[in-house]
Amino acid sequence: MTEQQEASEDAVMTRIGQAVILLHAGDREEARNRLGEIWQEIGEAGDSLHRCTLAHYMADAQDDPADELAWDLRALTAADALRDGPGTGDDGPGNGRPALREPRPAMRVFYPSLHLSLATDYLKLQRPEAARVHLARARAASGALADDGYGNGVRAAIARLERRLAAEPGARPRPFPEQS
Repeated sequence: MTEQQEASEDAVMTRIGQAVILLHAGDREEARNRLGEIWQEIGEAGDSLHRCTLAHYMADAQDDPADELAWDLRALTAADALRDGPGTGDDGPGNGRPALREPRPAMRVFYPSLHLSLATDYLKLQRPEAARVHLARARAASGALADDGYGNGVRAAIARLERRLAAEPGARPRPFPEQS
């Protein structure tokens, strides 16, 4: 990669970061506008890390839960595009299912947050079973998180959402899929 390409990619992440600052400062509309402009520039076929990062934050800038879900699904799709080569196990050639591939080590830390966001989106849309599936995936992926502020924050958010789903009115308590 040339120095000019590296500087260009850094510029994209810098611009995403600037929009995120606006989002965290409460200016959702301006953050949405800026992230939308960047999305138009990089497009659906752009760098997967840029798309994942941008879509993950664009979801947070949405007012409509269905739009938030759509952006979080884009983020997960982009993250999945960053997986390493052929996987192992029962999936693969000859059985009609694609081979499972492991996330790149640097990407593993994104999955707990991505699945937690999807679980939250589904809960907002009153789809608790879909929320449970993604919450279980978030919990399963949380082993990749470091024992630091970010990792502890994501694990705490997972635990809060688990308690919220378990205490949901009208729903009988059920184990999460990984506890079955």
